[in-house]
Amino acid sequence: MYKIRAVSYSEHSVSIQVYIIENRKRKIIKHIGTAKTEEEKENLIRLAQDFIKKKSKQLGLFEEPNNKILNLSQLQYNGIYYQFFYELLHKLLINIGFDKHRNNFLLDLVIIRLFEPTSKLQSIVLLEQYFGVKYRRQNYYESAPKWLDLKEKTEKIALRFAKEHYDFKFDLLFYDVTTLYFETFEEDDLRRNGFSKDNKSQQPQILVALMVTKDGFPIAYEVFSGSTFEGHTFIPSIQKFITKNKVKDFTIIADAAMISDDNIKELIANNLKYIVGARLGNITHQLFEKIDKMMVRKDGQTIRIPTEKGFLICSYSSARYRKDKYEMEKQIKKAELMVANPSKNKKTKFTKTVEKNKLEINKSLIEKTKKLLGIKGYYTNLEEALASNALIIERYHELYKIEQNFRIAKSDLQTRPIFHFKEEPIKLHLLICFMALVVSRNIELSTGASIRNFIQECKKITDARLTNLITKEEITMRSPLTPKINEFLIKLNLLT
Repeated sequence: MYKIRAVSYSEHSVSIQVYIIENRKRKIIKHIGTAKTEEEKENLIRLAQDFIKKKSKQLGLFEEPNNKILNLSQLQYNGIYYQFFYELLHKLLINIGFDKHRNNFLLDLVIIRLFEPTSKLQSIVLLEQYFGVKYRRQNYYESAPKWLDLKEKTEKIALRFAKEHYDFKFDLLFYDVTTLYFETFEEDDLRRNGFSKDNKSQQPQILVALMVTKDGFPIAYEVFSGSTFEGHTFIPSIQKFITKNKVKDFTIIADAAMISDDNIKELIANNLKYIVGARLGNITHQLFEKIDKMMVRKDGQTIRIPTEKGFLICSYSSARYRKDKYEMEKQIKKAELMVANPSKNKKTKFTKTVEKNKLEINKSLIEKTKKLLGIKGYYTNLEEALASNALIIERYHELYKIEQNFRIAKSDLQTRPIFHFKEEPIKLHLLICFMALVVSRNIELSTGASIRNFIQECKKITDARLTNLITKEEITMRSPLTPKINEFLIKLNLLT
């Protein structure tokens, strides 16, 4: 049996030792340390008790309270973990329902995508560095192919959560697309050059369509070749969503790029309601004249005109007038400069070619543009009895919520640039990013904080890793929760 003894070698110091009796002789097992005060002596005795428990699994007659007093001279600092963030995100992933994937590795890749976006293999390194979670690279190569079939299940989980927590009833669905470019110049069937929203037209890209609720919560996504015209993604994505979820009647909201005669016909044929932006610069002369005649140039004034594409609703805003006027004048100056300098003959908005390599100002287009200053158009097939002009405009302006998702995906989650070359890893990358986006938007909608500020606050809660040099046991000491963190936890229903 291990025992503790205190030995005084001088008047002002005492040594604490752990020993056993062997062949009727005392055998020193461990010299714990030397104390010069009574408090130091008590601390060393507690360390000796910890050593005995660790060494022999020997339990005291009565359970002793958890020892919070540590002698710093007997500790070695090993760094920090961010276990609080890891544990919190796991709870949120479980609350959403992603634990139904029954794959902790996939969930851990989602967590590290939020904490510090990087490559998949580097993510394995960071999981151990930041959270003490260990995986082998081989685990990823073996597991990743099995995750590709989880897209539909992931969307169902997100949709179920939206119904339960954001009262989603298929009444409104917001739709938009963005482009994600690759760090390469080589194309294939999926990675193609096209119009880039990131100004990376020289690099191949893919097109990603996203569908979100009226609160801005993501529930579905689709992937298209980078050369696909964004208007051509509209109907296939919606039809797939309808078939998958057996939806009979809902309203889709999208920007002007989605409007075309074919798309309108498909929407009507499928009995779908729509609110889409209108490009007034492309309307017929007859329709333009009607708008110019009917529109009262006062803030908040609206008109509704029946057209082949549905009702065209136009509204006027003095703030939009000032913005449009500024942009028009800037374009006119640019056009005048080009006409005055033939050597820089590049066509711009308010120029037209009259002879070979000769430009002049397009005065008729300028006059038309002036009459449209401050006017914004929207197409819908919703009767005024069902939705007023003001409600149509209000719903359309909520498209900014989908832009928030793209901002998070591109900036905070660093969805692009993409470094993968094969279709399967690309789609797996998007699955992980979509799951991370779902978690991010839930955090933002629940707490009112941006995901960036949320993560920065969580990083303040660290677990110091200390090795007890007596017992060789690693101890973690967590910093106290900040008032802001407690506020977040209450809003996320994780703390009462």
